[in-house]
Amino acid sequence: MARRRRLNFNKRRGNSRVLTLATILFLMALTIAPPIKHYFTQRAQISALKSQVESNNEALEQARKELLMWRDPEYVKSQARERLHFVLPGERQYIVTDSAGQYTEESGTTVASKIPDGQPWYARMIASITETRNQ
Repeated sequence: MARRRRLNFNKRRGNSRVLTLATILFLMALTIAPPIKHYFTQRAQISALKSQVESNNEALEQARKELLMWRDPEYVKSQARERLHFVLPGERQYIVTDSAGQYTEESGTTVASKIPDGQPWYARMIASITETRNQ
């Protein structure tokens, strides 16, 4: 009988040890979980910021290259000719039209083009401003 009691006591003691160990491991997991979560969140933020810095550096390098191009007087001339249709004195400019012989300007607004030609210039301007606000 005494031996049985000792066996039961040892079983209970072993069970209590396992339960104590499980409780300690559970409390450690609860204690460690938030810092680990913050660690992985911060690592993700750092990697996102690194990629943003890389893309910003690429954009900055592109802007520097473009600035260097704009410092060249020949480039400025070519851009003025292309974008603003400037010509040098003594040159002639030809504008190519579509097959129907109509010149189409892609930069016009739809509202301003619907206004009759007899309207003053400021009516077209107000109409185009109103159109861009409504979009």
